[in-house]
Amino acid sequence: MYCRNCGTEHPDTAQFCPSCGVGTAAGGVATEYAGFWRRVAAYLVDALILAIPNIILSRIGGAGSLAVIVVDWIYFAYQESSPAQATIGKRALGIKVTNTEGNAISFGRATGRYFAKILSVLTLLIGVIMIAFTSKKQGLHDMIASTLVVKTK
Repeated sequence: MYCRNCGTEHPDTAQFCPSCGVGTAAGGVATEYAGFWRRVAAYLVDALILAIPNIILSRIGGAGSLAVIVVDWIYFAYQESSPAQATIGKRALGIKVTNTEGNAISFGRATGRYFAKILSVLTLLIGVIMIAFTSKKQGLHDMIASTLVVKTK
């Protein structure tokens, strides 16, 4: 199959063109990537959900910090690799995580994406801020994990 926008050949199962990102669904519906502020809002919802268990775990002591990382990792990786393809915050904001062809991601890829966020933060948040400026609204962690965050609504 060939992209109707750029002409690049792609697998018949692809929901997005791997070159230009346009949706390949019948009817010519273009993919809408989730922008910076929508993604920030989704993260804030998730942070509120995780606040109580993280506060409790952080009071445990030395093992508390590791426990917080594990809980956050499982929360994000499990939900983003689930059939919903989104955390509770992402679902509330009408967005989901896909691979570059528009399909669901595995738990392994979701795990890689979660830990790649560390690099996005360690670059003085440049890896996160770049979401606002890249054509497919990808952060550094999305590029590393070959993922997209797209609107569902």
